[in-house]
Amino acid sequence: MLANFLIGLREGLEASLVVGILIAYLVRTERRDLTRYVWLGVAIAVTVSFAFGALLTLGPQGLSFEAQEAIGGSLSIVAVGLITWMIFWMGKTARHLRTHLESSMDRAIAVGKGAIVTMALLAVGREGLETALFLWAGIAAAGSSAAPIAGASLGLATAVILGVIVYRGAVRINLRAFFQWTGVFLIIVAGGVLSYGVHDLQEAGILPGLHTYLFDVSAQVPPSSWYGTVLKGIFNFSPATTVLEAIAWTAYVVPTMILFVRSAFGGPRPAPATSPTPGTAPAAAA
Repeated sequence: MLANFLIGLREGLEASLVVGILIAYLVRTERRDLTRYVWLGVAIAVTVSFAFGALLTLGPQGLSFEAQEAIGGSLSIVAVGLITWMIFWMGKTARHLRTHLESSMDRAIAVGKGAIVTMALLAVGREGLETALFLWAGIAAAGSSAAPIAGASLGLATAVILGVIVYRGAVRINLRAFFQWTGVFLIIVAGGVLSYGVHDLQEAGILPGLHTYLFDVSAQVPPSSWYGTVLKGIFNFSPATTVLEAIAWTAYVVPTMILFVRSAFGGPRPAPATSPTPGTAPAAAA
């Protein structure tokens, strides 16, 4: 549940910051009448994201077991690629996010109202599709349970609330630290999703070594135990891990973590962000 909560919180907060920057810019430049087109784009993006999640859930039903495992494993690997790109992209461009979005909004206004809708749709829709795919992969890896869905929903709700109060200038959030430490955690979670995807492809017969285990601690960490459930839900830990799963996890987590820590935690620290006043854009992550 914690992993899905943080995914929902991080992705939701990114989307909230984007919407806040766009709305605040229109208000500040006395073009408040155009904000409805931003909200229209947001509404379409949310609808598309829910539809995509439903397609991921219902689409494979009726297929053979091998086909379902092949699709699940492939989408899990795609989800890991997207979440990794998102982590590094935010770390690289967040400090310039406000300037980028405001200049893009100026260009969209010059084109027309449809361009404003499209801009908001693409900006928020990307976050929504990434969230739907990664949550689907995480929930599939954790097994059928209401806890991951509840965690993700709580994270998204928290992100919306934080986005509103940051926009209104009620609190200050160290966004640099937030994206740094959630990035570290999500790399570990993504490693578990990748391992699960490899296992799916092994069960589909696409990859070998399904019964070649590196370790099997099912007796010491029963999957049905509370601690087994916690490890599975947070880190996608499998008590019976094949050699190929372990290789994939290590080959992803170790270099990715090193690169992310160097890029996100290294370099000069920017000046502390200040709370925006009402009607101004919230500070972007830095």
